[in-house]
Amino acid sequence: MRNYILTIALLLVTALCHAHPSVVQGRVFCGIEGGVKGVVVTDGYNFTTTSADGTYTLPLDRRAKQVYITTPEGYVTAVKGSSPQFFVAVEESRAKGYDFELWRNPKDNGHHTVLVTADVQMTSLDDVKAYGVVLDDMVQLAKEVKNDVFSLDCGDIVGDSPWLYEPYLKVADKAGIPTFRAIGNHDMNYYGDCHESSYVGFEKTFSPIRYSFNKKGVHYVVLNNNFYVGRDYFYIGYYDQATIDWLRGDLQFVPKGTLLVIVQHIPLRMTAEQKAFEYNYGYLADQTTNAAALFRLVEGYNTHVISGHMHFNLNIEHKEGVFEHNTGSVCGTWWKGDVCLDGTPRGYGVYEIQDGKISWYYKSSGFPKEHQLRAYKAGSLKEEPEAIVANVWNWDSEWSVELWENGKKTASMEQFTGHDRAAYELCSDKKKVVYEWIAPVPTSHLFKAVPKSADAEVEIRVVDRFGNTYTARPE
Repeated sequence: MRNYILTIALLLVTALCHAHPSVVQGRVFCGIEGGVKGVVVTDGYNFTTTSADGTYTLPLDRRAKQVYITTPEGYVTAVKGSSPQFFVAVEESRAKGYDFELWRNPKDNGHHTVLVTADVQMTSLDDVKAYGVVLDDMVQLAKEVKNDVFSLDCGDIVGDSPWLYEPYLKVADKAGIPTFRAIGNHDMNYYGDCHESSYVGFEKTFSPIRYSFNKKGVHYVVLNNNFYVGRDYFYIGYYDQATIDWLRGDLQFVPKGTLLVIVQHIPLRMTAEQKAFEYNYGYLADQTTNAAALFRLVEGYNTHVISGHMHFNLNIEHKEGVFEHNTGSVCGTWWKGDVCLDGTPRGYGVYEIQDGKISWYYKSSGFPKEHQLRAYKAGSLKEEPEAIVANVWNWDSEWSVELWENGKKTASMEQFTGHDRAAYELCSDKKKVVYEWIAPVPTSHLFKAVPKSADAEVEIRVVDRFGNTYTARPE
C-alpha cells in the first residue's frame, strides 16, 4: 500500500512539473534604460501591462501557445532574418521568465513606410525565385525611402505547400525587411479535427495568428479570419470568438481616434453595402461573414483594413471611418503571368504614415511609382468598340480620370465594369496559365471615353485623392 501511495504521489508531482503553467511572469526591458512601463503583454487570450520596473504577471489560458507583447511606439524588437521577435513559445517547464528585450528605434517611427504584400502563393522553387525579383524591387524602394520601413503580408504565402516555408524564408531573410505576417487560407493545415488545428504549422513557423504593435500615432493589428470548417479543405471568412475577444481586449489600450491599421487575409466584403446573405461556399469564402462584429469594435477609430485573397486590387469605403484596401497579388496570375485577374500589375501596396496621417499608392514590380494606369486604344475591347479604355487599378471615389486630346481636356471618363484586355488575353491562353479554372474577373476600375478626333494625340490623366497626377497614352 505504501509503495502504491508513493507511486501515485510521484506521478502527481511529475504531472505538475510538466503541466501547462497557469501563470507566467517576466520583464520587458531596454538596455541601460531598464524596465519599460506600460507594455501590453498577452497570451492571445488574456492581457496585462508591465509595471514601473518592466515586470509583469500574466494568467495563462490553457489554449495559449505563445506569450507576446505589443511593441510600444519608439521601440523595436530583435529581428531574426525578416521576422520580428516579439513572442516566446510557451514551454511546459521554463526555469527563466518570459522576458522581452526592446531597443530604441534608431529612426523616426512617426514617419514610416509600410510595404504590403498579398498572395505570394508559391507552389514551386521556381515561384520562390520569381518572388525574389519582387523582393529586389521592394528592397530598392526601401533604400530610396530611407525612413523606417517594414512590411506587412496579408497571407497565402504558399499555395498549400508548407514545404516551401523554408525556401521562402531564405529569400525573405536575405532581403532583410522586417515582415509582420498574417495567415492565409492556403497557409493552413487542412484535414485536421477542427479550426484550432488549422493554424498550428503557421504559428510554429512564423508567429501568433493575432497580434499587434505600435508606431507613433498608429496601432497595427494582424488577425486571422480564415475559419476551417473541419471538413476536407473548406474554409469560410469568419472571426471566431477567440479573435473577437482578443481584439476587444487589445483595443482597450488604444485611445479612440487613433489611426488603426488591421491586416487580414480575407476581405471584409467587396461592396460598400452589405449584400443579402447566401448559403453557398463561394459567398462564404470571399468575404468575412461576421464583419459587423469588427465594425462595432472599431467604432471611433480611423480604421484602414488591408486584405488580400481575391487576386485583384480594389479600394472600398465601407462607412465613415472604415476604409478597406484589397491588395493585388504578388504572384500576378499564380506566377504564370505578370498581371492579376483584373489587370493590376504584379506588385505591392505602399503606405506612408506621418504624424498619424496615412497615404498610399500601388507599386507595380519593375515599374516606377508613376505607373498607375494602363490605357487601351479605341477598338481594343469588344464591349466598347469606339472608346478608349483606361484601367486605373488603385482608383477610389476621390480620384479623377480624364481624356485629353492635343493637350486639352475633352472628357471626364465614365466608370464601368468589365474585363481588362491584358488579363483577358492572358487567361485565355490555357497553355500559359496552365490551370483550367483561371479566368479574368470583372473589375469596376475601368474608364471609357470616345475621342472627339480620331487623329488627335491622346493622353489619359488621372489625379489621386492626394493630388498626385499620373498619365498614360493608349496602346
